[in-house]
Amino acid sequence: MSEKKKELYLDFDEYIRQGEPSQKEKASIWQTAIGLQAVDGLKVSDYLKETAQKHIEGEIGIDEVRELIKTYYQSKTRREPDDDEKQEADKVSSNITKILSSDTLDFSANGYIALHRRIFEGVFKHAGELRQYDITKKEWVLEGDTVHYLNWEDLRRALDYDIAEERSFSYKGLSQDQLISHLTRFVSGLWQIHAFGEGNTRTTAVFTILYLRHIGFKVTNDMFAQHSWYFRNALVRANYKSAVLGIDYSPIYLERFFRNLLLGDGWDLRNRYLHIHPTEEWKVQLNRAVTNGDTCQSDKYPTSTRQVPDKLDAVNPNIIKLVQIIGEQEMTVKDLMTSISLKDRENFLNLYLNPAISEGYVRLLYPQSPRHPRQKYLLTAKGLEVLKGV
Repeated sequence: MSEKKKELYLDFDEYIRQGEPSQKEKASIWQTAIGLQAVDGLKVSDYLKETAQKHIEGEIGIDEVRELIKTYYQSKTRREPDDDEKQEADKVSSNITKILSSDTLDFSANGYIALHRRIFEGVFKHAGELRQYDITKKEWVLEGDTVHYLNWEDLRRALDYDIAEERSFSYKGLSQDQLISHLTRFVSGLWQIHAFGEGNTRTTAVFTILYLRHIGFKVTNDMFAQHSWYFRNALVRANYKSAVLGIDYSPIYLERFFRNLLLGDGWDLRNRYLHIHPTEEWKVQLNRAVTNGDTCQSDKYPTSTRQVPDKLDAVNPNIIKLVQIIGEQEMTVKDLMTSISLKDRENFLNLYLNPAISEGYVRLLYPQSPRHPRQKYLLTAKGLEVLKGV
């Protein structure tokens, strides 16, 4: 974690480690509420942190916190350049803290819209209103390209449909992999609608936390607190496709966020892995839970990630093709490219080898030395299971 983030969470971490149960819960919620502001590049004020500390100590209630924040900005005589941004971050953080302090959830389109209003009350004039225009957003992870969001005329219909479908869905009998995959599709689909002019990611995050609690998960808040920017970029990659660039929808990054959150996996959630053209160093996302503290991938995948999807058509066709070619051999990149009849190394890495490694089907013969002169690739246990299925 960066030094700035350490400073941001330091006071709350002390309460979480050593405080009374009620203090731990409040501090955890505040961490999440403040951490979520990072998705829009916002930081809270020192005054908000001091006031939140009083709330954690039990000196004041959350409604008093919200009123103090409101009064603070109304009565402030000396303006600073970042006051507007801090005011938004402070007010939204206190609003989210109030919401997450309760386990109530209206799981409907109306409830989702009302949640946006409650989060951005006193901040946006359009809080709780569906946008009435189409939008695009330039994304760093897409090198300036945009996700194609839903057209504004169909927003309400899409919200009604997606939430109704999820309400009727049964999680009974699902494996862990199936559960994570379904949850990822629901959350990424809800976010892709982008129902509001601003504040969509923060609304989706809070709605997701409440929903996971509602269906029985004991959700710890630190993942959203510390990795909210990764959460947003993972949503971007899950909803981006470019035939020209050879890039397909990539929900795997969001799945890994939820695997860490719900299953305790150890995926390294850094944004550089999500860039559509990562450097060589960032092409293979690490799972530290399966490397025994090492920084390199290994074939020791936990049982939950070794399971093969019930249907092979759920596996990327390029990965299946690569699995069939490798079989029970150890092969070099050159051998693999020749077998697939590809001459462009970058395309081969982006479309075949890197996805197969990151999703756990293929491993390196020398995992601690990715550029080993005698490097070869072979199937993991998961890859061998796919080979048997084929």
